[in-house]
Amino acid sequence: MDRLEQAFARFDALNRESPPGPSGLPAELCYSLRMTAWLSRGWPDASEALRLAVRAQHLARHRTPRAAYPEGRDGYRAWRKAAARRHAELATEVLLEVGYDLAFAERVASLIRKERFKVDPEAQALEDVACLVFVEHELRPFAATQEESKVVTIIAKTWPKMSAYAQSLAGSLELDPDAAALVRRAIALATTDPAPPDDA
Repeated sequence: MDRLEQAFARFDALNRESPPGPSGLPAELCYSLRMTAWLSRGWPDASEALRLAVRAQHLARHRTPRAAYPEGRDGYRAWRKAAARRHAELATEVLLEVGYDLAFAERVASLIRKERFKVDPEAQALEDVACLVFVEHELRPFAATQEESKVVTIIAKTWPKMSAYAQSLAGSLELDPDAAALVRRAIALATTDPAPPDDA
């Protein structure tokens, strides 16, 4: 295997340790494969660094449990930031072990942390992929557990994080009627009452 294949295999092994999700696969493995599939679908010429960052976006997230942080918005943000740092650290360890140099590994880590995603095209692409995975695969089950108004608000805050290209891809998805209605309401809200997006 080349370095890329070795890194993917190591990432997948770490993600196989996560509990199973609705698909029956380990949740983080399923997520990483969906991220890679969307990147290939929308960004077929993605760089090697971006391909690795997308695959490692939630690397071994089960090792940073949400329950270890306080409830509420501040606790959620603290958990997300800590998890992103840990994903980046683990990815860096793997990349160095399979033969990438430190500068390359640090670039991948920066993308995983989604630093400067509004000015770095590759970081924006990673954010776009994450948003598209959410809309296509996670929106419907998430909506089933939440109040409708909350779901609409979350989508409305997600929409401005996406590039115009990713928004067009999201608009072309064949969602079930209920999910499609939520997305339409959220887009209308984001358009008429834009708000700064929450921390990614």
